[in-house]
Amino acid sequence: MGRFLHRTDWSSIHREKSLKFYTPALAFFSWLYGFVQRLRYAAYGLGILKKKSLPGFVVSVGNLTVGGTGKTPAVAALAKWALSEKIEVCIISRGYGGQYKSRVLEVSDGQRILADSRLAGDEPVLLARKVSRSSVVLSKERYLAGMYAHQKFGSDFFIIDDGFQHIQLARDLNLVLMDAVHPFGNGHLLPRGPLREPMDQLARADAFILTRFKHDGGDRTLVFLKENYPNTPAFCADHAPDRVVFPLLDQVDSPHVLNEKRVVAFAGIGDPESFQETLVSLGAEVVAFCGFKDHYAYKKDDLDRLIRMKSQTDAQYILTTEKDWMRIGSIWSECLQIAYLCIQFSFLPGQEGVFRMIENAYRKK
Repeated sequence: MGRFLHRTDWSSIHREKSLKFYTPALAFFSWLYGFVQRLRYAAYGLGILKKKSLPGFVVSVGNLTVGGTGKTPAVAALAKWALSEKIEVCIISRGYGGQYKSRVLEVSDGQRILADSRLAGDEPVLLARKVSRSSVVLSKERYLAGMYAHQKFGSDFFIIDDGFQHIQLARDLNLVLMDAVHPFGNGHLLPRGPLREPMDQLARADAFILTRFKHDGGDRTLVFLKENYPNTPAFCADHAPDRVVFPLLDQVDSPHVLNEKRVVAFAGIGDPESFQETLVSLGAEVVAFCGFKDHYAYKKDDLDRLIRMKSQTDAQYILTTEKDWMRIGSIWSECLQIAYLCIQFSFLPGQEGVFRMIENAYRKK
């Protein structure tokens, strides 16, 4: 199975527990990173740095690690639930990877998408597509995005996409997502491991959401959380393949269409290998897989190379993620057999109590 990577394979490094020649250097920078983080917590704790509050209810959807927990589908599911409850919801985000220079960027007004992925980044545009009735507003300072939405749309329910580390903005609920089987990688801070914060910061969470939950690995994570955070509820969810979209053919199929099909696949997400594993689980024969760094800006040469790989391997389709398609749709027009896989986020049966928890907190405020 061939592959090429336009990145250092950090997802593999972040799962390593054995010592390598580069471990001491990574360990030093991890210590330095953790020291700076703790200085930041102390500054907020002592009031040197001030938090800001929005005029409404704020729920943060974030994680402790880099990539791989499925925040975007979870944010979309939460926003759809809020809209079903007749709540005026706004998704606010930093817009990582976007090239916008303004202090605030309106991606969607709840009716129209007003910015593309080049300007806004792939995830905000994907959220605007998935939750078409929700406004999506970006700012490096999330408070400004929230105030913009409150003043223009009357929003009083704010979802911070990837907000756990953005402690400058006060929130009413902190929802922390983690991969049920590999929640903390090798347990080290960046860059030696995948942790964006020390593990003791999980104490700030109001609820845990275990994604891609499977009993053979997820149960161990549940036991860890119950032993260390007995008063914080944990909910179990899964990410299931929903449909395969051939955008240039205007065609939508069931994921079963991939069974026994030869495919060239590629992904530029936090954990590209998880996409490959998903395709294999659907019965696809992945004859070549190409991993790119998260939020990678595709060039026409990359796409031309994928088309050549399809021809050389006699593959039937080229497959990518829905998030990646946000970045390539405008420059791809030569291969009708390109498709993207849509993922559906859903709580396991009996785990929907997270919505009651959010509703009770919202109504109380």
